[in-house]
Amino acid sequence: MRFIFVICILWLPFGKAIAQSVYYNTSNVSVYEFLDELTNTGVISVNTVVKPYSRLFIATKLAEALEVKDSLNPRQQKELEFYLKDFNKELLPKKQFRKRKDLFFYKDSLLSMTLNPILGIRYIQTDSGGIRHRWSGAEVFGSVGNFGVYASLRDNAETLRLADQDYLTQQTGAFYKGSKVGGEYSEMKGGVTYAGKWATVGLVKDHFSWGNNYNGANIFSGHSPSFAHIKLHVYPVKWFEFNYVHGWLVSGVLDSNRLYNAGARVRRVTHPKYLAANMASITPIKKLTVSLGNSVVYSDVGLHPGYLIPVFFYKSIDHTLSAGTGNVGGQNGQMFFDISSRQLRNWHFYTTVFIDEVSFERYWNKDEHSNFFSGKFGARWTNIMDWNTSLILEYTRTNPMTYKHFINTTTFESNGYNLGHYLRDNAQEVFVGIRIRPVAKMQVDLQYTYAEAGKNYIYTGVGKSALGLPFMDEILWRSNSLAFRLNYQFWNDLYLFGGATHRLIDGDHADVYTPPYFLGNQTNFTAGFNIGF
Repeated sequence: MRFIFVICILWLPFGKAIAQSVYYNTSNVSVYEFLDELTNTGVISVNTVVKPYSRLFIATKLAEALEVKDSLNPRQQKELEFYLKDFNKELLPKKQFRKRKDLFFYKDSLLSMTLNPILGIRYIQTDSGGIRHRWSGAEVFGSVGNFGVYASLRDNAETLRLADQDYLTQQTGAFYKGSKVGGEYSEMKGGVTYAGKWATVGLVKDHFSWGNNYNGANIFSGHSPSFAHIKLHVYPVKWFEFNYVHGWLVSGVLDSNRLYNAGARVRRVTHPKYLAANMASITPIKKLTVSLGNSVVYSDVGLHPGYLIPVFFYKSIDHTLSAGTGNVGGQNGQMFFDISSRQLRNWHFYTTVFIDEVSFERYWNKDEHSNFFSGKFGARWTNIMDWNTSLILEYTRTNPMTYKHFINTTTFESNGYNLGHYLRDNAQEVFVGIRIRPVAKMQVDLQYTYAEAGKNYIYTGVGKSALGLPFMDEILWRSNSLAFRLNYQFWNDLYLFGGATHRLIDGDHADVYTPPYFLGNQTNFTAGFNIGF
């Protein structure tokens, strides 16, 4: 493992030390929203298909916006000035800019370091009772020359579990301890990175999202608990970039051959499970980006060097490795593409397709016509009539058996949580959102979401049992929700938030897919604050 990371670093170009390239928490959506807004209005150019961004990348884009500050409206100018209080750390010497409030900050010509607390509480009032979610911890990030280091530890406690494996929710997954009703969990994220002139490599444990979206990605959603992975980002020219990850997933599948007694108890060991994925993005014409990639979830062959080669098509490697096994020894491969267009000023059109298994030949066979894919189609109209208002329309459809596999060590999951869309397979969603930014640092959202899920088919791998399954012939879970949300960022990373959601959740599997306090027809109220993420 150490050898692989050292080779990756040696491959990168050495040169003059640059600012740190540590990754910025995707939960802090305000900065990502601001960059997306500036991209949609043509102020800057950002490929939004892969997240998280690095702090250095965000700082560079904010600096680009500063060069054309006069083209921004008053609210955008104030927000730009606000965010530069934080991200100028990557660009300017310590005493040359107005800095945000930090618990600790140090910077000289070689070393930079920031330390801040993490603290938050969220209270949700439902018809069945109240739910409290509190979290606390700390985060630190910094750099020594071209090397970046960051770490974040967050301890959580919920009086009602909000993110169990079965729930159809966008709440980030967790490994709970304690009561079956509530529970505690912790999340450790961070990593070490090295940034060159045209590439960044890192060994990190963090969440990541692939696929343009405004209400949940359908390639990699970042919904599962974070897992360790090698991360490579190459950006040699403006019109091309390349992303690669190799991850160590958590299978949760016991390896009975490796169980042994540990005193009075039994030591339980699970099968290793890995992920390799790549994504190449090309901008053939201005404001149009086409991204194409593939991935594989593999097990039982050890850490295979073929999957450590970033530019490969991994299904072809599997054909060689599993030859003679009758596909029972094969791995689980996927393909995907994303098209993002911003040719029309203030408009963003996007399409993301995840292909788990597809056959054009059987498409015309009425008994085998289904293909395993998930498609997302959406548009956003930004800054309507210069009112700081956006309209978002998005539809997602996922066919039966997508994201599934009949070998339990190669499912598209980690810790039992799906890596793809939060609704999983045989499901669809319509999302409509109105986003208003009335003053700097404030965001108001009015959202309508209609989501439904059908039968949970079991993928046995026997014959053609997975083919020709009807899409949504029976609805077993349905959610109609209308939500109002407001948040205001007083200082950098200090938020107050609140809102109300009216939802109707029903269906024969409603109690399986939904936390008990949210069932039925009811209105919930939420309030809270957080410092950091």
